[in-house]
Amino acid sequence: MAEIKDIVLIHMEDAPVGFARVEDIVPDHKKDWYQIRLLMLQIPLQVVTWILKAEYINGDVFSMNGKSMRLEKVEAPVSPIKHDDLPENSNNLESLESEDPPEKNQGNIISFSKRKNHKNGQEP
Repeated sequence: MAEIKDIVLIHMEDAPVGFARVEDIVPDHKKDWYQIRLLMLQIPLQVVTWILKAEYINGDVFSMNGKSMRLEKVEAPVSPIKHDDLPENSNNLESLESEDPPEKNQGNIISFSKRKNHKNGQEP
C-alpha cells in the first residue's frame, strides 16, 4: 500500500499521466473510505484530495469522471555504487571532511564604466 511520503504514478485510461507524492491518508466519514492528499509533481505544484478505498490506494482500478484510474507506487531502482568507480578516498567520510577547501580563484575586477569609455574612444 502506498504510504505517506511515497511517490505514486497516476494512470488514466491505462496510460501514465503524472507523478504525485502522498502527503496524508486519513479515514473518511464513509466506512472503508480514505481521504488521500496528493502533491501533484508538476508545474505549478498542486495539492489534491481524493476519497478512495484502501484497494484503490493499493493499485486497483477505480473510476473518476468516467475514466479508469490507477495508482502505482514507485519504487526507486536499486543500483549499488561500485567502489571501483570511486576515487580512493571517497569511501572514507573522515578523509572527505578533513580535506582543505580549494583555494579561491583570484580573478580580476573589470569596471564596466571604464570599459564603456574605452570602447567609445575615450581613455579609461
